[in-house]
Amino acid sequence: MTNFLTAPGVEYAWRTDIGRVRARNEDSVTVDARSGLLVVADGMGGHNAGDVASRMAIEGVIGAMQGSTGEADERLVAAVRQANQAIYDAAGEDYERSGMGTTVVAVWLRPTRLVVAHVGDSRLYRLRDGVIESLTRDHSQVQDLVDRGILTPAQARASTRKNVLSRALGTDPDVVIDSAAHTPAAGDVYLLCSDGLTNMVEDEEIVAIIRSSASLAAATELLVAQANEYGGRDNISVALARLG
Repeated sequence: MTNFLTAPGVEYAWRTDIGRVRARNEDSVTVDARSGLLVVADGMGGHNAGDVASRMAIEGVIGAMQGSTGEADERLVAAVRQANQAIYDAAGEDYERSGMGTTVVAVWLRPTRLVVAHVGDSRLYRLRDGVIESLTRDHSQVQDLVDRGILTPAQARASTRKNVLSRALGTDPDVVIDSAAHTPAAGDVYLLCSDGLTNMVEDEEIVAIIRSSASLAAATELLVAQANEYGGRDNISVALARLG
């Protein structure tokens, strides 16, 4: 089911779906409109308790941000770091959760400022004036090869190893967190998503679906439906925000 709400200056819609292949949904997604937070986490497939890790990431980031003060940039990075430690500690305390981990992309959004912090290959996109741009860089082995010029983006997309992460939340006591700040503009649409969407649906089609949809809720439904139509090989999580 798609969730939808409106806050001053911003509309939100979000949904997570199990897809057509996986036995359980290891993704988590949430929006806290009161604090302007959106978070998507994708529990690591093939590891124990990926769903637990993704849920801990969501709850940890939201809880830490609500309980802190200061500059949003520093608070968001600190919240992700705190979530990393909590997941790592939980994995060490329970054999059944050993090795669990997750991606995370977390956004603090206000009409005049956006801050993003991320680890892994869940992404943040911005759609502005009909042009889509990724505001995050995947932390994956294949992306590293693209950066070094060994693979082309097309070869990377076709690689069977494109989901092998070079960085994840909860697998190490210390984690490098990428963060950035951006200046939003009226009409911007921001998309947070797990790779269950981007591995199935091309960027150009994502743009077409969002631009042709009657509402953010409808766009969310259609994005998930399209990923499933193309095979739904992974869990699919989508969070959309549009500035008025």
